[in-house]
Amino acid sequence: MQPLSPDRSLASAGDLATCRQMLAGGSKTFFLASFFLPWRVRDPAIALYAFCRQADDAVDCADNRGAIEALLQRLDDVYDGKPANAPADRAFADAVAQFEIPKAIPLALIEGFLWDVEGRRYTTIADVEAYAARVAGTVGAMMALVMGVRDPATLARACDLGVAMQLTNIARDVGDDARMGRLYLPRAWMAESGIDPDAFVAAPACTPALEGVVRRLLDRAEEFYASADIGIEALPSACRPSIRAARRLYAEIGRVVEANGFDSVSQRAIVAAQRKMALAAQSFSATSPLVARPPVLQGAEFLIEAAARLSQAGRPSEWALPDRLVWAANVLSRPPRPARQQRHRRIG
Repeated sequence: MQPLSPDRSLASAGDLATCRQMLAGGSKTFFLASFFLPWRVRDPAIALYAFCRQADDAVDCADNRGAIEALLQRLDDVYDGKPANAPADRAFADAVAQFEIPKAIPLALIEGFLWDVEGRRYTTIADVEAYAARVAGTVGAMMALVMGVRDPATLARACDLGVAMQLTNIARDVGDDARMGRLYLPRAWMAESGIDPDAFVAAPACTPALEGVVRRLLDRAEEFYASADIGIEALPSACRPSIRAARRLYAEIGRVVEANGFDSVSQRAIVAAQRKMALAAQSFSATSPLVARPPVLQGAEFLIEAAARLSQAGRPSEWALPDRLVWAANVLSRPPRPARQQRHRRIG
């Protein structure tokens, strides 16, 4: 095994442009937030997110163990410094080498995909959070590493942000998931509310009891957002606006779910473009409230230990904030793509 040297780049400018285009078309929330990152951080952040998103798509489309095995091989190739002939793979290989991203983190991401392929059932909220830590907390941890952060406390909060976003995803996609035979709401919560989980998946319908479960999940997401706020303020100052923007944009999805009466079966929560613009603009001056430091999420400790094990990476330089809101408005005004049959698990 001969890992790639951080001094040798594999990705071309065209590869990075392809990654940006991929996210601009299908991950507008992340793409908008990433645009406010310092340039030294923006490209590797887009690279790792593009690889994760492409991996997500590959597993969703195939939905079998063969797709998982192919993805594991792609990851091996990345860490061997011989990535597959694909823009996202080459760009991710550069980020892995430059920021010493431990292989255990993307492996945990793939484990989460495997749980989907296996049709794992999530009985308790702890089960759901363990899944969220893998498919989204991993992305938060890798983003922190790209920003030059390796202290365990801040990494834990980065994982919390990913988990918060994933719980928001689940609350938003209840109906879509059920129509594909998937259920991510805690089955124990549903049973407590008098809902038969399997009957719901067979015939999804919104009821007051289900609305209560969705509300409960969003309340739990808010706890993780509050925890993540601590970590955001510990990031390099140049990176904070972008992550504040991502946090606010995603939390707003939950607000729209609430405005819809917690009905995620017959309607899908969409944040209006003007509201996104307002939230993004606020993120440059707002200071997140601080709360008592929470414990590390059980089930995410291995991610934090893996990330903190390596030596501290260099922090990105500060940047002067340019006026990018006109550009962002153009991105957000584009018509949405047709609805997909596959569900995306991470920050979008």
